Amino acid sequence: MVVNKKLKVYVGMSGGVDSSLAAALLVEQGYDVTGVYMKNWTADLPGMKCPWAEDLADAKRVAVQLGIDFKVFDFEKQYKHKVVDYMISQYKKGHTPNPDIMCNQEVKFKLFLDSSLEDGADMIATGHYARVAGGILKQAVDKNKDQTYFLYRVTGEAMLKTLFPVGEFTKPQVRKMADERGLTTAVKKDSQGICFIGQIGIRDFLSQYVDSKPGEIIDKKSGKVLGHHDGAIFYTFGQRHGMELGGGMPYYVVGKDMEKNEVYVTTNLNDETLWKKEINLTDLHWINNVPVDGKYQIRVRHRAPLADADLNFTDKQNINLTLINPERAIAPGQSVVIYNGDICLGGGIII
Repeated sequence: MVVNKKLKVYVGMSGGVDSSLAAALLVEQGYDVTGVYMKNWTADLPGMKCPWAEDLADAKRVAVQLGIDFKVFDFEKQYKHKVVDYMISQYKKGHTPNPDIMCNQEVKFKLFLDSSLEDGADMIATGHYARVAGGILKQAVDKNKDQTYFLYRVTGEAMLKTLFPVGEFTKPQVRKMADERGLTTAVKKDSQGICFIGQIGIRDFLSQYVDSKPGEIIDKKSGKVLGHHDGAIFYTFGQRHGMELGGGMPYYVVGKDMEKNEVYVTTNLNDETLWKKEINLTDLHWINNVPVDGKYQIRVRHRAPLADADLNFTDKQNINLTLINPERAIAPGQSVVIYNGDICLGGGIII
């Protein structure tokens, strides 16, 4: 591929192996590359030190190895407002939001893109496992690592200015290629937990912003009080851990009343409320063109297998999905992403 040597690309470098290799590949392909660390979150939490300084050091180290310019973009204030506050407000409503999706929509492919272009870049790049061609978002080659679920709220205009250098490779290939190039992050473990904090669960994070509010855990069928919880906000639909109810069969969360602060559970894995054959979506977003009614594939959560579904618009901002096979634990506030083969079309939020 012939590349315009003067094409300037700002690559988001998180300090991980994926974005490190993305930067290395761009250099090899002849782009004028600048590494950028996005400082989104620096606050420590009880028992959890935020790894941002370590990640920044790792990103800077790779930039030095590659001989590229390196910058830090401070988005902490905007991130708190656009991603963290949004997430907390949704949980307070009893919904199950995804902060990674909001981060991509508001920060990486809006704030980072705009800031990079204003600073002189022609394009941006990230270490996401995805592919892009002509503004069309496609699944990565490595279907197990594909991250298009988290990218469905980006715009076609942003995709025209974006490169995904690792989207053509599998995770083992990425680690091997990083190792072959002597990148210091080649063996660094992937981050887990909440996107911006690292190794911490959502319950531990929310407890810093939401007061405990004891309430009852109730058997859905009998109405019997089985135990107590410290806040309905900490439970999500389909959850089976963290209730400490004892007994034999595991209990599953099948509902909650935020006003009464009650959580409803069942031991019946076949309970009709746990399985949905129809899903209604609102707050729709389409990357390029709005699809027509018809048959598509959907993904109800990251790494869930694609499922066949019939899509029907009920109005411009709402669609009904009829699934061929029912899906388990469909929670309000979750995203459902819609595909046509390899192409990620967009999606919406479960009502």
